[in-house]
Amino acid sequence: MTTAAARRADRRISPVFLGIAAVAAVSGWAVWSGVPAAPGPAVFAFVLSAWVVSLCLHEYAHARTALHGGDLSVAAKGYLTLNPLKYTHALLSVVLPVLFVIMGGFGLPGGAVYIERHRVRGRLRHSMISAAGPLANVVFALACTAPFWTGALAGVPVTFLFALAFLAMLQVTAAVLNLLPVPGLDGYGVVEPWLSSGLRRRLAPYAPYGLLAVFAVLWIPGVNAAFFDGVYAVMDALGVPREAAYCGRELFRFWEGEGYFCFAPVPG
Repeated sequence: MTTAAARRADRRISPVFLGIAAVAAVSGWAVWSGVPAAPGPAVFAFVLSAWVVSLCLHEYAHARTALHGGDLSVAAKGYLTLNPLKYTHALLSVVLPVLFVIMGGFGLPGGAVYIERHRVRGRLRHSMISAAGPLANVVFALACTAPFWTGALAGVPVTFLFALAFLAMLQVTAAVLNLLPVPGLDGYGVVEPWLSSGLRRRLAPYAPYGLLAVFAVLWIPGVNAAFFDGVYAVMDALGVPREAAYCGRELFRFWEGEGYFCFAPVPG
């Protein structure tokens, strides 16, 4: 009976996550209803809390897929509770992504939960575990952009649309970056099981520096421009005008005082 109770506790949604989700819901309602005279702080709270929710879902997707792949240890580690404080690297998984969003409006991929890979059998299962996190970002982006690609814009407050557009852009940037086949990122985890053991050993030492290398390359103006052209191409395909994402970013960074330019109707 004690074991069964422990297993239920290992999978029970954490009050920490529920609290973050509640902040997202309340601040989202505030943005929708236009309760604050200046919407910037409400947009900031909504986007930031929803972004943390998406980070938790990203890591949960990794853990849940690993559980079904054979790594039962993820439950005991608390990964199935959606509690961000349970992550092996909370700094990489939550703190740094949040700081990057605040400083630059950029969806930084978080550090993955620790999976005991020796418990998982089959290359396809290993690939699926790595792919699950970015796919969670993709699903989140689709949910955020649903009013745009379904054409259901009537009656949705324009400020709320701007916030959704910016939140979706964060999801797209995180998914694109995470799917790059660079050691240390999930994209490499997808292809790694299919590489020769010798090549995996040679690339393993570079895994801790993969994300740093990606960001160093993104500092190159031409690469940065090409990257965001690709991100906005995805947003265009989802029916989201880049002006909407831009205005969402401006409202999110309300302390810069530029959000007053962003109250025109969303372009069709």
